Amino acid sequence: MIKSMTGYGKSELEVEARKYQIEIKSVNHRYLDILVKMPKQISYLEEEVKRKISEKVKRGKIDVFITFENNSIKGKEIKINTEIAKAYIDELRKLAEQENLSSNIEVTEITKYPDVLSVQNVEDDDTIRNELLKTVEDATANLVSMREIEGKRISEDLLKRINKVQKKVTEISSLSTGLIEEYVVKLEGRIKDLMKDKEIDESRLAQEVVIYADKCSIEEEVTRLNSHIFQFEKQIKESQETVGKKLDFMIQEMNRETNTIGSKANNLEITNGVIDIKTELENIREQVQNIE
Repeated sequence: MIKSMTGYGKSELEVEARKYQIEIKSVNHRYLDILVKMPKQISYLEEEVKRKISEKVKRGKIDVFITFENNSIKGKEIKINTEIAKAYIDELRKLAEQENLSSNIEVTEITKYPDVLSVQNVEDDDTIRNELLKTVEDATANLVSMREIEGKRISEDLLKRINKVQKKVTEISSLSTGLIEEYVVKLEGRIKDLMKDKEIDESRLAQEVVIYADKCSIEEEVTRLNSHIFQFEKQIKESQETVGKKLDFMIQEMNRETNTIGSKANNLEITNGVIDIKTELENIREQVQNIE
């Protein structure tokens, strides 16, 4: 199924007062480019987050925003630095003696001083890793779902447009079949006017017709163009992989054949048909730029 490179996915998870929120936004890009913004305390998981996303997304500029709050008491230890606390007490008592002050010191007062009391995290890294990656996986699934929905719309539009191109190619092919006969009639008429009563050299006339036929024949170009159109439609309808680059290449080849037909055209209707095809191919090319 064709997927757009534009999409958005979000997921949230809360377990034992640990809160995770993941937002993923994607836009067009030639390759896969993932940028992750996440809290420093879990930044060691950045590469794993990227790998998890790249399992489902193959192209696009991906911006990932991660927020994490850990209000759980699990895995947290309160530590008192007794050495620093004793140093504060000793200095306070010395000050009390010097200034003839009361030396009653409450332990709760000591814990307010810098570096005496601290909360240390001794949480299970595997728990946070598994919870975070599960949330990333859910957000990525939501992103892919949106890209698939948008991709379906793009596919429908592309099939309509390539069908218009096919019809124009068929019209041009029909118009080209009568060009040789028209040329022969015009050439004979001009020769008769020039030579008047003189006899026409039929072999020379045939030679000129062959040269013209070879010069203006678009049969090969039409055949290749039809083949590209068939492959283009097949990729859209049947492909299960990333096809954006393939489709872009096919459009380039279609443009190449169309330009050749235009350069050989010696007919106003064919020239107008070529312009219509090139206009439609440009619209298709712009759509293809958004396909993964």
